[in-house]
Amino acid sequence: MNEFAALKKQIPGVRRNVLLKSHTTFHIGGPAKYFFAAKTNAQIVKAVQVARSLKLPFFVLAGGSNVLMPDKGFSGLVIKIQNTKYKVRDTKVWAEAGVPMATLVRETGKRGLQELEWAGGLPGTLGGAVRGNAGAFGGETKDSVVDVEALDHEGRRRKFSRRECQFAYRSSIFKKKGYIILAATMQLRKGNKAKIQAVAKEHMRYRKERHPLEYPSAGSIFKNCDLKETPETIQAQFKDVIKADPFPVIPAAALIVRAKLQGMRVGDAEISEKHPNYIVNRGNATANDVLQLIARVKKEIKNKFSIDLEEEITFPH
Repeated sequence: MNEFAALKKQIPGVRRNVLLKSHTTFHIGGPAKYFFAAKTNAQIVKAVQVARSLKLPFFVLAGGSNVLMPDKGFSGLVIKIQNTKYKVRDTKVWAEAGVPMATLVRETGKRGLQELEWAGGLPGTLGGAVRGNAGAFGGETKDSVVDVEALDHEGRRRKFSRRECQFAYRSSIFKKKGYIILAATMQLRKGNKAKIQAVAKEHMRYRKERHPLEYPSAGSIFKNCDLKETPETIQAQFKDVIKADPFPVIPAAALIVRAKLQGMRVGDAEISEKHPNYIVNRGNATANDVLQLIARVKKEIKNKFSIDLEEEITFPH
């Protein structure tokens, strides 16, 4: 029995040569050798077990934001997370990893529950938000997480408390160790329904107005710079743009603006004029175009400000 036949026998619905550009917000990426859309936790667990038993490399893809897939594609199994069950009980929310953040913001807002309004307009899924401890407007995913159910590196299904999640700035144990998130429980608070919905709506409006949503992108490319880790001379240069998000940072966008890098282009990949921490796909950008542009930006910022920018996006090999 060949590899594909063995896969298909154990996980019906697996496909071959699926273009990954169709499954990412960047619209970049070659074909996945094998591709499986997992609609339940059981299917995710099974797909991972089968890939491991066949010694097949695998990559877990959720909403497709915050990721840059290679031009050559992926030479193993891409597991697309599409588990979308959620429950709201009193002030607690349990949701599977594939639930879009937009759904959670909308549904909790309708019930007058606050803590997620910072995520108004945030792309991607809950799993991706937990993995990267996504944040904006002073809020972070970790603020409301009670526990997370995930598969560890040995394929064991485990429940992690908030402390065990090891949340850090745009990071978590799941990102650091490659654990696969299945679901999370969040504790919210009762609040004024109209006010909560208005705040979320305002954040959506802000993103629409300030972010280059007219072109495909992966979202923010670089992490903002922790103020306490930057030289005092640089802090002084940027004191007018320092913001608390969620602690004092110099925005990566501000560094890029001061270095006059907006509009820099490699192929069809361009540093956005509208929001300089975005690289946009102006048509047919390749992953190589984006990587070259990232390297140029990092080199310029290092030379001008002695700061090492760190990528926020994931680049599977």
